[in-house]
Amino acid sequence: MTPVSTATVEEMTEATAPARFWDRQRRLGGGVALIGVAATAIFGPLAPSETARFTLSEDAQGAALSINGQFGTILFGLVAVAAGGVLLAGVARKWQTSVLALGILGFVLSFLCWQVAGKFLPLVDTATGTLELAVPLLLGALAGVLGERSGVVNVAIEGQFLMGAFGAALVGTMATSVWLGLFSAAIGGAIIAAILAVLAIRYLVDQVVVGIVLNLLALGMTGFLYERLMQTDAQSYNVPPRMPEWRIPGLADIPVVGPVLFETNLLVWLALMLVFVIHFGLTRTRWGLRTRAVGEHPTAADTVGIRVRGLRYLNVLLGGLIAGAGGAYFTLVATGSFNKNMTAGAGFIALAALIFGRWTPFGALGAALFFGFAQKLATYLSVAGSSVPSQFLNMLPYLATIVAVAGLVGRVRAPAADGQPYVKS
Repeated sequence: MTPVSTATVEEMTEATAPARFWDRQRRLGGGVALIGVAATAIFGPLAPSETARFTLSEDAQGAALSINGQFGTILFGLVAVAAGGVLLAGVARKWQTSVLALGILGFVLSFLCWQVAGKFLPLVDTATGTLELAVPLLLGALAGVLGERSGVVNVAIEGQFLMGAFGAALVGTMATSVWLGLFSAAIGGAIIAAILAVLAIRYLVDQVVVGIVLNLLALGMTGFLYERLMQTDAQSYNVPPRMPEWRIPGLADIPVVGPVLFETNLLVWLALMLVFVIHFGLTRTRWGLRTRAVGEHPTAADTVGIRVRGLRYLNVLLGGLIAGAGGAYFTLVATGSFNKNMTAGAGFIALAALIFGRWTPFGALGAALFFGFAQKLATYLSVAGSSVPSQFLNMLPYLATIVAVAGLVGRVRAPAADGQPYVKS
């Protein structure tokens, strides 16, 4: 009897199985339509009939867009409803992602028109803040890309952030050098990564459990040293120099883009540069080909002479250096000092950005910007005296994380060998 091939069975199944009406596109369409209706029916009546201004300057002058708040709230809510209706109708399947993005954008603009009515939103400042807040998330997500594309789950990004932030504050203060502080932050992240690599790769300990334990270790260690050293003598141990902002003449004068990209600090440029470098490395170099082979099928990679464990060690350590540098953002850029648990779960948001970005550098960039915008918006609305309770505004970044990972990603596939220890046969 001739065996039936797998491909033939799959083709026969697809040909005979009835198409489901309530498929993924229609589910997404229903969700978008619901939030659009909520924006129109709830935000619309609440929005004052005053002008909402979106400006390019730091004040209400020179508005790039002015619109009646109530009208804009209802208009953009209806845009979200229309986008959801298109998805529900099952048409434009080739443009599903674009229509979904339009629906989400409509909801966000509807919410902004409600909140900005009678006020103004400085677009350049919002874009600058979004990019800066995205930097640690992007660096943490890139660290996860390096580890998981080679088969090692890095749940310890939070711990690497904490060690990086602590090292940057301590060494930066003692050496009175922001660059030695940044270097120490990278080393702090690499220490946590080295422990993760040894336990997960050499001793085959469950990678998720190791990551959680390392997060608790970093939290306890930095908290203890903070109380013993920094709290008792902050002037000697916890006043690091701030990372300077550099301005590129000419480029910084470009409207909108110039102040955002060319008048900022080194960490922003480092993060953006690493996106291109890691993308090129993964797709165009021998190292990248081997990394992806090890993450997908380590046994096959081993048979052609690739050192699976060695490459995993290398990538996890490189990821630790990058995540540690991301931790420096919290002390050298954001606050100017270290405090216990100051990262406040940013490592887990970076992990979500990694998943949302489908384990790719540019996907991680988009996800980090999305979460950074949620954080910046929450901060702006709190300062602007929003009618939304502050507790809900503080939830925005985490709520955006849950929605993105649970509802917007769809079916994502991690590298096949992700999280699986490799034992050489």
